[in-house]
Amino acid sequence: MKYYKLEPLVLQGKNVYNRIVGKTILHCDLNNFYASVEQKLHPEYDGMPLAVCGNPEARHGIVLAKNQLAKKAGVQTGETLWSARQKCPDIVFVLPHFDEYVKYSKQVFEIYTQFTDRVERFGIDECWLDVTGSEKLFGDGVTIANKLRQLVKEKTGLTISVGVSFTKTLAKLGSDLKKPDATTVLDKEHYMDVIGDMSPSEMIMIGRQTSEKLTKLNIRTIRQLANSDRDALRHIFGIVADNMVNAAQGIETEEVKHYYDVHIPKSVSNGTTTPRDIKNLQEAKIVIYALADMVALRLRSFDLVANGVGLSIKNPALQWTSKQIPLSPASANSGAIAKAAICLLEKTHNFGEPLRAITVAAIRLENKDGVQMSLFDEQSDKADKLEQTLDEIRAKYGYHSVQRGILLENDLTDNLHEDDDFRPFHQSKTT
Repeated sequence: MKYYKLEPLVLQGKNVYNRIVGKTILHCDLNNFYASVEQKLHPEYDGMPLAVCGNPEARHGIVLAKNQLAKKAGVQTGETLWSARQKCPDIVFVLPHFDEYVKYSKQVFEIYTQFTDRVERFGIDECWLDVTGSEKLFGDGVTIANKLRQLVKEKTGLTISVGVSFTKTLAKLGSDLKKPDATTVLDKEHYMDVIGDMSPSEMIMIGRQTSEKLTKLNIRTIRQLANSDRDALRHIFGIVADNMVNAAQGIETEEVKHYYDVHIPKSVSNGTTTPRDIKNLQEAKIVIYALADMVALRLRSFDLVANGVGLSIKNPALQWTSKQIPLSPASANSGAIAKAAICLLEKTHNFGEPLRAITVAAIRLENKDGVQMSLFDEQSDKADKLEQTLDEIRAKYGYHSVQRGILLENDLTDNLHEDDDFRPFHQSKTT
């Protein structure tokens, strides 16, 4: 076994010794990423509280991300701009620039891959690195973490927080403990001294609903979860019980994936909050076709097909309803995806009240090369070839160069393909 004996770090008044046994896993998290990029784009806002927000005119007027000064003033992600202004009168609001976020993310990930090929993304601004095989070249985990922090700052002007541990779960938790621009170590011998009294919800796989169930069982800390009765938990949570207890005990077999591996996502979705309420089925169809078009384009760009379709709708009271339906044969055709989503909508909503937002998802994805196609499905084959031709035209002349007739002259999707508010900002925990 390998032991790295270094000076202890002090975290929350406790000594945390830098001794990593077995694997050395890092979790790197870009600090206040979106707001930090915006501050680089707007140096005139240095030293001022800043928040990235959606477009108020498109009814997306909420805080999407904020910098450290806004956070100290109590501004929270997801709250309205009016509420944020009440807490922080001097706050500066800026619209998002996703192309810039992608550019900076690529630069940072290029730095990570100089140290190891085991770099697993967790969104645009987070990832895990397995540096076990890199330590003879670059030093122990703490040394590599500090080198990464230094290089990211020098080459991009951004900062990262790094968790160093022996499992992915604990490395992620470590990177959350001290921000910004910090290295935190959770080693096998001392990690429970640091995190034992924390809520289980601090661990990545435990969401709000699961945490509430654990609380009802008087399991309120990670230490209690680590010492809990597995059999009793299995009756309530099934196989997830073992995953939770293992994570709390520092037991993990999951590998950090290779950066250049192709991973098929579980789903691809696009959604939008429309500029005004969607009043009837015909208006909803317009939005669904526009979203299905975008979902299908993304599927085809990665040679994927969907075996199911999901639909989520939000009413004016901000309540979400979600349904799913199988899709057979599997497809990346926008018409097939849209028709399935419309079928779900007709079964779910009768427009006794309008809708505020719609999301269309392609689910149960697989590589198109693995799908058995019917020899007699000539109509579907023609539709697929047509959409591939449309992809080529749009790639050359822009997305709006070719559109469905149903999308012309409407005020619900005018800015959908120009406005990036549909893109996800965070990868949520599972529940």
